[in-house]
Amino acid sequence: MTAVSGGPDERMLPRCVQAASLSPSLHNSQPWRFRATGSAVEVFVDRERQLRELDPLGREMLISVGAAVFTLRLAIRREGWMPGLSLFPESGEPDLVARIRLARPSPPPAGLRVLADAIAERHTHRRPLASAVVPADAIEQITKAASDEGATLTIAGAVSRDAILGLGRVAEQRLRAHGGYRAELGRWTQPAPSRRDGIPPAAIGPWDALERMPMRDFGLMQPQVWRTAERFETHPTIAVLATHGDGQREWVRAGQALQRVLLVATCLHLATTPISQPVEVPAIRALLTRTDADQWAQMVIRLGYGTPAPASPRRPLAEILEGEPPM
Repeated sequence: MTAVSGGPDERMLPRCVQAASLSPSLHNSQPWRFRATGSAVEVFVDRERQLRELDPLGREMLISVGAAVFTLRLAIRREGWMPGLSLFPESGEPDLVARIRLARPSPPPAGLRVLADAIAERHTHRRPLASAVVPADAIEQITKAASDEGATLTIAGAVSRDAILGLGRVAEQRLRAHGGYRAELGRWTQPAPSRRDGIPPAAIGPWDALERMPMRDFGLMQPQVWRTAERFETHPTIAVLATHGDGQREWVRAGQALQRVLLVATCLHLATTPISQPVEVPAIRALLTRTDADQWAQMVIRLGYGTPAPASPRRPLAEILEGEPPM
């Protein structure tokens, strides 16, 4: 990038895209591409990475891209620039999800720098969590994080929590019954020495010995003799992320809210697990959605305290960024 007078250095936007690539995505599919153009970055959906069996409408694909959009905004802000966001800016380019321009220089506040530092620390936790209760002030901060991005995060009470967990187990069973789902799961968990996407063996996690927690069984198609059964927490903290409306813009908004929630939780030393099975089966998602209040369930999130989770691999910058040389 050619820097304008007083503009960013030529490595800034690649650094920000590199940070955005650390965002969460369904099966670590990383369904995004970026293009640097002058003083802006365009974010595209990579439809070749859509999980068509599990996500035929592309809802979770756009949630994943939305998470990357938020991370890119945050990274740009950390670099000392106010980001200007336009969603779906060109009607003739259906794969162009967002354009983020450098609006003006502005020093980032200390709290924002702390949030940005959490980008590299956030990882999906698939192991048992401690029985410690998540305190009320932490709940307040993560629900505000969702609200700041135009979504709502509702912490489930004891009765609704058990109902959601039950729906998650039913959803997981229904998904496993489909051969296409199993084949797709196998493709995204197939280990390879040079693989930079998908779920690696170290991130699969143990069995739930009581079969209560609806964790995705990433070991279903790649059985491992060393994989153990462990007791998961009895009373997990479960939250439902929802949006007003249920179109493509709302899916991208849900992704931005999801990533802000996950990063705020990381700053609070909370482990997080997006649980998507209940919202991947339409009949079960409908039970979590309040159409009377225009509250559409987009993701279920498990929160608690646990040991650090391993990182999943990411594709190199040269594969996802156009218009700039790799770092």
